[in-house]
Amino acid sequence: MNNIELLRAKLSDIEDMQKLVIPEVESGLILPRSSDEIATNIRSYILAKEGSEIVGFCALHIHTPSLAEIRSLVVKESKRGEKIGQSLVLKAIEEAKTLGLQKLLSLTYRQEFFEKLGFVEIPKESLPEHKIWADCIKCKHFPVCNEVSLIKNL
Repeated sequence: MNNIELLRAKLSDIEDMQKLVIPEVESGLILPRSSDEIATNIRSYILAKEGSEIVGFCALHIHTPSLAEIRSLVVKESKRGEKIGQSLVLKAIEEAKTLGLQKLLSLTYRQEFFEKLGFVEIPKESLPEHKIWADCIKCKHFPVCNEVSLIKNL
């Protein structure tokens, strides 16, 4: 993680964020989000920047006063394996604790990554209903989904 800074996203970052996530959206690993949706939620995004280049980001999306979700985690392919994703999630966990959240949710195809950070698998049936209808219905894999739901108690 040499020379990588973790920063708050700005509205001017949206175009570069969208470019970075295109391959993951096209492969179905990450849900597509419009630039307007990202703008509305810009305060939830944490960027990993190397100089002026965005090399990764994630969002801490709050669902209830006690539950938030780590979502839209992406790292530039050439930078994977450098612990950038881990740093982004740890930063989000730190913020979640500061906000007084009690649990963090993740829906992912990368179960082992999140388990190394203390997340444990839970049944999808235990997910909040608004999560399923607000996000999952937009996914090209819905309703047949192989994502794993994980939770971390804070």
